[in-house]
Amino acid sequence: MAVALPAVVEELLNEMAAAMRECARSMAFLFPRLKFVFGSSAVQALDLVDRQSITLISSPSGRRVYQVIGSSGKTYTCLASCHYCSCPAFAFSVLRKSDSLLCKHLLAVYLSQVMRTCQQLSVSDKQLTDILMEKK
Repeated sequence: MAVALPAVVEELLNEMAAAMRECARSMAFLFPRLKFVFGSSAVQALDLVDRQSITLISSPSGRRVYQVIGSSGKTYTCLASCHYCSCPAFAFSVLRKSDSLLCKHLLAVYLSQVMRTCQQLSVSDKQLTDILMEKK
């Protein structure tokens, strides 16, 4: 069973993707919607995107994981396929309290996908395993 984002999030990301494809239409009209749905996390996520803090790491087996360098400089691992982030805010605000739909890191991943600003890194399957096991 696939894990789905809330419908409002899916719709907002789809609108952003359509605006990016059109290129003629400004995406500025979507920013107030982002702020309405995600609050201050939207601005923080856009800052992470602007700073090119998101890297898509892929392996020959087709596995994909994102790493986001947070505002504190700490690196967090995000799995977009199951809407997961390794940050404490995700564990507390999203999973435990259900106060937020997404953390800023995961939102930045989705925004960077839509805006096509993700850095790309190809690694071996062993290297990806080490990244997921947090081995240096």
